[in-house]
Amino acid sequence: MTTPGGHVPIFVHSLRVRYGECDPQGVVYNANYLTFLDVAFTELWRGLGTPYSTLVARGIDTMMVQADLSFRRPARSDDELDVELLPPSLGTTSMTFDATIRRGDDVLLEARLAYVFVDPATLTKREIPQEVRELL
Repeated sequence: MTTPGGHVPIFVHSLRVRYGECDPQGVVYNANYLTFLDVAFTELWRGLGTPYSTLVARGIDTMMVQADLSFRRPARSDDELDVELLPPSLGTTSMTFDATIRRGDDVLLEARLAYVFVDPATLTKREIPQEVRELL
């Protein structure tokens, strides 16, 4: 699967929209798209062989510091969605993912998500560990 820009996702997580995730108009409430993206971000680490809880136990955590969302089409209850994460851009202490949520061939949402790596005990910024760079 490739995105319109020709990029191949490094990870795709599929999910089904639940009734309770929809607003009175019958479409997914806008804040729930962030939950869908967060679930995919968490599952990405499991897919890389290192569950997120293992990273935190090793003193590696992230905090989302920016989320830019562009809503293209609405999702509705019982829709099957694919959340695609493209290879991240890595900085010294941060990473940025482009993400797309699709229903079949229809793009429902495009997003850019920025995360900063932090020490889980102090929540202070830290460099991206080499082991994480190698995973990504």
